[in-house]
Amino acid sequence: MRINKFVATATGLSRRAADRAITDQRVLVNNQIASIGLQVSISDSVTLDGGVIKLPELATTIILNKPVGYVCSRSGQGSQTIYSLLPAKLHYLKPVGRLDKNSSGLLVMTNDGVLANQLTHPRYAKTKVYEVSLDKALQSADQQMVTNKGVQLSDGPSKFLLTSLGSQGISWQVTMQEGRNRQIRRTFSALGYNVQRLHRTNFGSYSLGDLAESAHRILET
Repeated sequence: MRINKFVATATGLSRRAADRAITDQRVLVNNQIASIGLQVSISDSVTLDGGVIKLPELATTIILNKPVGYVCSRSGQGSQTIYSLLPAKLHYLKPVGRLDKNSSGLLVMTNDGVLANQLTHPRYAKTKVYEVSLDKALQSADQQMVTNKGVQLSDGPSKFLLTSLGSQGISWQVTMQEGRNRQIRRTFSALGYNVQRLHRTNFGSYSLGDLAESAHRILET
């Protein structure tokens, strides 16, 4: 295995960040400074910034109840990141799909590439369920537009199922199989509504259940 792939897999760094760490001579293989393109095996001793790094032995998947205010990246650029909610031993996991900073709820994280592909590739059409609160009551005509015809966005029409969660017309359950960037927020915005709360409860076969905010659960594989 090439050293940059080893470092990326063992730490969760991007391949580019792994290359940078190697170029900056922060990576040693058997106590020797590593070079780009070096081939390594599991029997080699690899360190990053003086700490031993190893490939994960088994595929690991967790669900995290992400709070509002956290970003789904390693570099928060001034914001808190989801990795601050996890123990260091789970920092090699990567989020499958994302929730923006102002959204909360179910986030699947894994090092299983096959699972990640099954959850995100359009051909698998995995269902996602959200609880959404709007700034004002959704008009019947707009509800019909979203569920039947769809709302035209810059990247194509957006359509999803809406189920009322209250008599005020403000709280709705959104069920969809797409997952375009900020799709729910953009759809309602195009109709003149602001999303005040967006909380994901289900993703494929995974459900948030009673998992507390900021908590995570390791799933059986």
